[in-house]
Amino acid sequence: MSETIKLSCICGAVEMEAEGAPIMSTECLCTSCRTAADLLEALPGAPRLREATGGTRTEMYRKDRVRCIRGSANLREHRLTGKTKTRRVVAACCNTPIFLDFTQGHWVDLYGPLWPEGSLPPLQMRTMTGDLDDASALPSDVPNLKTHSVGFFLRLIGAWAAMGFRRPKIDYVEGVLDIRD
Repeated sequence: MSETIKLSCICGAVEMEAEGAPIMSTECLCTSCRTAADLLEALPGAPRLREATGGTRTEMYRKDRVRCIRGSANLREHRLTGKTKTRRVVAACCNTPIFLDFTQGHWVDLYGPLWPEGSLPPLQMRTMTGDLDDASALPSDVPNLKTHSVGFFLRLIGAWAAMGFRRPKIDYVEGVLDIRD
């Protein structure tokens, strides 16, 4: 296993730790991620979340390899609808997006802007480009997948198998983010 990386919000009140290498490095262009990014970027003092392509960059980690080591009382969740099983978690102290949690899954997507300058792992693929009106302008530096590929799911299943098919819960998020449209 590779080293542990420490990531923090803009003001430093929240510190996360991710152990080992990510499952994969992706940029998601789905409608939900782009909509959520618009909302989160509009919060006072929030950093830019979207890439130049309009997608959100994430590093996918097994939940058992990510933990909050300081400032969990500042973490708040936001769900796009009352029925969604995904939640975006933000450090409310400075409105820094921290991660996307697939609550019924075994992985968490840590947002790319958390990585210190020059330390973000290389992008491996863009996903959900089929949600764009016109994906032809995307750069061809990595695969631009219309949906999720078989390889994408195989990596997730491989990580889940390595975890003994467990689905750890992230239970250190303290409340709901107040976003008014």
